[in-house]
Amino acid sequence: MSIVDRTDRYCVIGAGSSGLTAAKNLLQAGIACDLLEKNSQLGGTWCYGQPGSSVYRSTSLISSKRLTEFTDFPIPVEYPPFLRHEQAWAYLRAYAEKFELLDQIEFNQPVQEVAPEQLVPGAAPPWRVALASGEVRRYRGVIIANGHNWDPKWPQLPGSFAGQTLHSAEYKTPDILAGKRVLVVGGGNSGCDIAVEAAQHAAMTFQSIRRGYHYLPKFLYGVPIDVVGETLLRWRFPLFLRRLIAGRGMRITLGRPEAFGLPKPDHRFLETHPVINSQMLYYVGHGRITPKPDVAELFADGVQFRDGTREQIDLIVFATGFKLSFPFIARRWLNWRGERPELFLHVFHPQFDNLFLAGLIQPDSGQWGLVDYQSQLIARFIQAQAQQPRAADRFRRRKATSGVGLARPIRYVESARHLLEIEHFSYRRRLQKLLRQFA
Repeated sequence: MSIVDRTDRYCVIGAGSSGLTAAKNLLQAGIACDLLEKNSQLGGTWCYGQPGSSVYRSTSLISSKRLTEFTDFPIPVEYPPFLRHEQAWAYLRAYAEKFELLDQIEFNQPVQEVAPEQLVPGAAPPWRVALASGEVRRYRGVIIANGHNWDPKWPQLPGSFAGQTLHSAEYKTPDILAGKRVLVVGGGNSGCDIAVEAAQHAAMTFQSIRRGYHYLPKFLYGVPIDVVGETLLRWRFPLFLRRLIAGRGMRITLGRPEAFGLPKPDHRFLETHPVINSQMLYYVGHGRITPKPDVAELFADGVQFRDGTREQIDLIVFATGFKLSFPFIARRWLNWRGERPELFLHVFHPQFDNLFLAGLIQPDSGQWGLVDYQSQLIARFIQAQAQQPRAADRFRRRKATSGVGLARPIRYVESARHLLEIEHFSYRRRLQKLLRQFA
């Protein structure tokens, strides 16, 4: 089999928000790259209607534009504080145009397999990238940016349901809910969004919630909630005081969840990924959403819950999250440990100096700017291997011995939901500090 030699450049897999900023930062550092995208459009999950996109028609960001935007490309001032999905896509398209990325993207180019050509000598082997078209290429290195919210996770439940089921990734418009008795399984942001939408269109809406959560409004005193949190972090408010301020703010604006019949949170504020929804408690309080515990068993015409109650159901929407999925590369090349790759800062492989994962994080605020910093650090490390060998050696030792290497200012609830959870402020500061070491 003939192999196309591309060892003068890196391969970036995925032209969503992470792949775009990875390619942009490589090119700005003088590092040539190809950007491979399996779909016909850029934007990843934010390209509504494309295969693999999990957004629905009413989706808006739950992080504010100030804490979401890339570091050197402000979101337009005329956009609202929380972008709609079509505005998010337009912003990503404008970013690609601004930094001349469109010519780098090879659309309709699914990747079938990625593997190192050799394991010795050295820690930067060429990488073989096999495409679905049958072409095989050899690259200098690889940045994987295929996203982690596209491969639906389905729960294993006893019994059998004869009605309609779908995953939140498949849900697009509310017409499918109209006039039906709907059960939404899952209490995260997507689950709450869909439950709120069902409350406005379905005959009855039930929501199965595993544990009690703290619900945050999108605005507190007229300011986006994540900007409030960012301000408290910048002022170095201790964690207990931030919890106190946020708790009082929530009680004033929304009230206590248990006062509406929702389960009382079994953890302290900030110990789970935040649920940002200003309407959830409103519709629960109006009887349009009926909270339920875990599903115990499925029946042909309905569901029995852990508390023994049973409801007739027409449609179940499973808002049960996504699997970490990299179908084109074997787990052994990703330093897989338990349920995730163990990479320094969730980016840098402990052994390979030319394999990186961009965007493999779940922050408590916006992501695009953080991945921009990740990509800047990737580019600096690649440069340093040729131009600053001492700095590269120091970083190489750090990534080889530190594990994930993240301070845990907050102890998150043990859950698959938090495999990639980070506190955005300390994570950003860590990336910025490491970038300065390559200056």
